[in-house]
Amino acid sequence: MKIVIINYGAGNIQSIKFAIERLGYQAVLSDNVDEIKNADKVIFPGVGEASSAMNKLRESGLDKLVPTLKQPVLGICLGMQLMCNSTEEGDTKGLGIFDVDVIRFTNEVKVPQIGWNQIRDFKSHLFEGVTNESYIYLVHSFYAPVCNETICVTDYGVNYSTALQKNNFYGTQFHPEKSSDVGEKILRNFLNL
Repeated sequence: MKIVIINYGAGNIQSIKFAIERLGYQAVLSDNVDEIKNADKVIFPGVGEASSAMNKLRESGLDKLVPTLKQPVLGICLGMQLMCNSTEEGDTKGLGIFDVDVIRFTNEVKVPQIGWNQIRDFKSHLFEGVTNESYIYLVHSFYAPVCNETICVTDYGVNYSTALQKNNFYGTQFHPEKSSDVGEKILRNFLNL
């Protein structure tokens, strides 16, 4: 199986690569259009600020490629947010894969949310074998509200989407590569799709 982690200069990609290797697979880091198109699975990471990450995608032409991919694609953290219509962070237009706009947490909760929180209300094979109320690791100030494409929910002052799915596109707000056994199970489920 050919696994490509999109390397566009806006991701904590080494920890994802190591997590995949721990599962017994190899992953390639690449921004090459043909290599990404020909992968069996694509992981679209993201760490940092949305508008600069989106600019990097545009500069490389990956903003046009990602929405056209036909194989399973997993957006992680900012990667998931960039797959949405837009984000309030930097007033950034996204890739429009998920039909939801990302907004900022209110000041009623500590921002950013950093650390462990629980996931529930699973609606996808991505969570096969994962127990309701399992803990996952998050670091974020912006979130996707619950919508038609929500496949997992977390409560942080408000119920919000911790995972989204539309056709072959999946996104997790949390970092599966940093979420211990639960994250490992979710990554394995993605690779087994």
